[in-house]
Amino acid sequence: MSEQDYPSGPWVGFYVYSFKNQNRHRMDLALSFHAGRISGSGSDDLGRFGIRGKFDTKGGEVYWHKTYARPDLGRVFYRGFREGKFIWGTWSLTFTTGGFKIWPLSEGTELDLIEGEAKTQPAVEPVQKPKILIPSAVK
Repeated sequence: MSEQDYPSGPWVGFYVYSFKNQNRHRMDLALSFHAGRISGSGSDDLGRFGIRGKFDTKGGEVYWHKTYARPDLGRVFYRGFREGKFIWGTWSLTFTTGGFKIWPLSEGTELDLIEGEAKTQPAVEPVQKPKILIPSAVK
């Protein structure tokens, strides 16, 4: 994978509030990928936001903070992976988490049309957190 796999420009996608409720909420983004850093802006059904984070061309991992223009909406942490045309993964706040999937607008706006292997790719799933074992003496 190289920086060319992360094209700067318009991206589109969606997020879901939970893995049980898969109602998609559209996101429109303008992203810049350069020298391992991601920045940009966008909007969704909650409002306008800015994006700042990092990406790793070797491992395909991407992570950023989405900060809304409205202070009461706070900051959302995103962690995802570049796979094929998409970046998919999870978003999280201190009290909840959900999934997301984004792709370059040049690929189209309809997920079902551009996802050629739609039935063979996994749905957006939560990134597994490592299990922390607590010795019984500490419990």
